[in-house]
Amino acid sequence: MTGVDTRPGATTPVTAAPSGGHRAATGRLLLVGLGIALVLVALVAAGRGQVQTSPAEVLGSILHRLGLEWGALPAAPQGENALWVVRFPRVVLAAVVGAALGCAGAVMQGVFGNPLAEPGVIGVSAGAAVGAATAIVTGVTVLGGWTVPAAAFAGGLVTTYLVYLLARSNGRTEVVTLVLTGVAVNAVAGAVIGLLMFVADESGVQAIAFWNLGSLAQANWSAVTLATPCLLVGLAAALVDARRLDLLALGERSARHLGVDVERLRIRMIVVTALLGAAAVAFTGIISFIGLVVPHLVRMVAGPGHRVLLPASALGGAIVVIVADLAARTLVEHQELPLGVLTAVVGGPAFFWLLRRTRDRAGGWR
Repeated sequence: MTGVDTRPGATTPVTAAPSGGHRAATGRLLLVGLGIALVLVALVAAGRGQVQTSPAEVLGSILHRLGLEWGALPAAPQGENALWVVRFPRVVLAAVVGAALGCAGAVMQGVFGNPLAEPGVIGVSAGAAVGAATAIVTGVTVLGGWTVPAAAFAGGLVTTYLVYLLARSNGRTEVVTLVLTGVAVNAVAGAVIGLLMFVADESGVQAIAFWNLGSLAQANWSAVTLATPCLLVGLAAALVDARRLDLLALGERSARHLGVDVERLRIRMIVVTALLGAAAVAFTGIISFIGLVVPHLVRMVAGPGHRVLLPASALGGAIVVIVADLAARTLVEHQELPLGVLTAVVGGPAFFWLLRRTRDRAGGWR
């Protein structure tokens, strides 16, 4: 877009930078594309398994449940039951968990100003797992079905705040300090989980092992009902502070001059991160690297603006977890690979690449 500087004595044409509008359009296209991809991936994933169902039959089953007589129902015996009792809860929970992890990673990277911040890497997921494991071993059921998620939230909240305190020095969060803090927190959390497994009975040991490996094998509609409000509240709270997170990226001093209460913002975002982490860990165990890789890839495409970054990271995380879970339950016939192990195999090399990239660029965003 071109124009002419009309100030007295100025005759040279000036060019208005199109980057803002271009980036906004790119962000909108990215959100639409990710939304369509999520629907398509969910339809395919819901049809794969021991009882094969085509995406058209999956869609037909959904439309019939909505009262729309369109499309074919699953032709396989018990295909309808397989979809609504087993597949759909699993796919929906995978989407919720992936969205929570992706959004949590984007929030943490904004709060710490560091592309290596992620719930699994710095120990937040492990802290939430400690809270969930403690509730399992002690058998406390004060809050009914919400007891384990609440315990995971408390564990994640304490761990996130602890990392925040330990990793900061002179108002900054260094890459090495953040990573080493995560190593220490993960080590302590692992030791606590090991101790809980030692004192637990056989069923408790199996349940805690489930948290360590990560899996969607126990997905059901009750878990979806409990996890979804955590995701929605956390995502909404993060979006409310999206502009403040953008200002925080300019630096603490600049953000304060622009009217941002930095400490209150960080505390709010720590609570949001713990809530999102609880939505994931409480029902699937530790699934690492989703919150590390997905926001980084989104940022490369759409830029650092959190109004696009947060929902796009949620959509991207949902897609990645659905695909990873599909691979975990179909790669080996009649066996199910641990989901957390599978994401770590893929995410580990990505973490090393990001660590090297961040070191070369002195921790800067690009």
